[in-house]
Amino acid sequence: MDVSFLGGPGPQRGVGVVAPFDFALDRELWRWVPDEVSLHLTRTPFVPVEVSLDLARLVSEHETLGDAVRTLNTNTPEVVAYACTSGSFVGGIAGERAMCEAMSRAGAVPSVTTSGALLEALGELGVRRAALVTPYTVSVTRSLEKYVAEAGVKVTGCAFMGLTRGIWKVPYRAVADMARQAVCRGAGAEALFIACTNLPTYDVIPQLEAELRMPVLSANQVTVWAALRRLGTWAVGPYQALIDPAARTGLVLPGAGAGSVQPEPVLPEPLPEEEQQQEGST
Repeated sequence: MDVSFLGGPGPQRGVGVVAPFDFALDRELWRWVPDEVSLHLTRTPFVPVEVSLDLARLVSEHETLGDAVRTLNTNTPEVVAYACTSGSFVGGIAGERAMCEAMSRAGAVPSVTTSGALLEALGELGVRRAALVTPYTVSVTRSLEKYVAEAGVKVTGCAFMGLTRGIWKVPYRAVADMARQAVCRGAGAEALFIACTNLPTYDVIPQLEAELRMPVLSANQVTVWAALRRLGTWAVGPYQALIDPAARTGLVLPGAGAGSVQPEPVLPEPLPEEEQQQEGST
């Protein structure tokens, strides 16, 4: 078949993505991207450290991020995103802003980070009370709680898995169970955030939004959403409240009125201790 009459592929707008060395969910990032946009990914250098606050600091050093962004400059992206939750909240709000400035200096384009995108998404939805799910250890999870609180968002409940590697292997069932636990551990959550760009979430978001009747945000979702906003375009995420306004119908959003009442989610059986402590970033 002669396809020469098509004239070649259409023009693409580029998003540069810096991910930690252990990032394993390239395909998930692409699922939020419209056809006219391409992702250009690069990774930080390997360091022999498990997922921890130490690793978060190492993979987010300004020199490391600057070098990574410069490797993307050949592809001339219009925006650069740092796809790492822990690496972008470990220094607090001031540290996150400094990372964006360092990346923008290296690439001469706007920059976003996962944790900065989270705060942007919460602001977009008017959320001031949120439940959190993380695959992290307790110390990394507490650092995320502190970051969110610094932005004026109250953490109503939190559930974490205690993993230090292999996070991309966590099944949707475990993610959904932890989400229910986080929402049940505190009243009044207006949204749920699932942390870590290495934790699979794309397909579970609509299910959880329907069940919990609140917006469900995830690390990869907010990262791509915020980067594409800089291009003036929208992420692709059917039945996800942040991306698809039609999906907000029936959800309990801030100021939704007294008639909107959240159902009590059913608390699942706790995960076996060995499963919570299994080895398995970002």
